Amino acid sequence: MSRILAFAGSNSSTSINYKLVKYTTSLIKGQDVSLINMVDYNFPVFSEDLERNEGYSDLLKSLKDKIVSAEGLIISVNEHNSNPSAYFKNVLDWLSRVDRNYLTDTKILLMSCSGGRRGAIGSLEVSKGILQRFGGEVVATFSLPSFNHTFEETKGITDPELALAHKKALEIFLSQI
Repeated sequence: MSRILAFAGSNSSTSINYKLVKYTTSLIKGQDVSLINMVDYNFPVFSEDLERNEGYSDLLKSLKDKIVSAEGLIISVNEHNSNPSAYFKNVLDWLSRVDRNYLTDTKILLMSCSGGRRGAIGSLEVSKGILQRFGGEVVATFSLPSFNHTFEETKGITDPELALAHKKALEIFLSQI
């Protein structure tokens, strides 16, 4: 049984990316899956002065420990102006300062979704590069466009082609951990 940690790259209490992650984890059987809501993880904007004067918070160290102890991560990233949100980038900045290689040997299912037709693909691509820089291996990706038209909380992904693509990405990820 593999340990999987799942979260969205958003700190919004109404995050559609969190809904996608939550749905994705509901499909996994026979694994040790932990779902965390990043609303509970608030960090100040990274600065070298803050790092030097205050060090690393217990909350940051706790998040890093959860990530390091997982064999696999499921992450869905939101998008602001074709890039990861400032929140998610800030989290990655802090984590990389605690341990530059905190993702070494970690398999990642990287997803994205948005209300628009591009499905936050810009953020997905940028995030993929960043995560690999810290040692993570993105083994599968999935992008869900037009969230409000292709997803229902009680049913999941309602578009048959997108549902199949999601299923395949999840199967690839699970086969790698």
